[in-house]
Amino acid sequence: MGRRRQGIMSEEFKYELAKDLGFYDTVKQDGWGAIRSRDAGNMVKRAIEFAEQHMAGQVKK
Repeated sequence: MGRRRQGIMSEEFKYELAKDLGFYDTVKQDGWGAIRSRDAGNMVKRAIEFAEQHMAGQVKK
């Protein structure tokens, strides 16, 4: 059997992103497998933007 990879994003963060992007109800009702590929891509894009902003904030002196 294959091993299941552990995600980098916490479940809490993923749910916050889903709420922000407007597909939380779909996830709540039908699970993560029910979201569109576009929504998943937008979620990853938003997470990357957040990480870049967070890193930029840490680097500033």
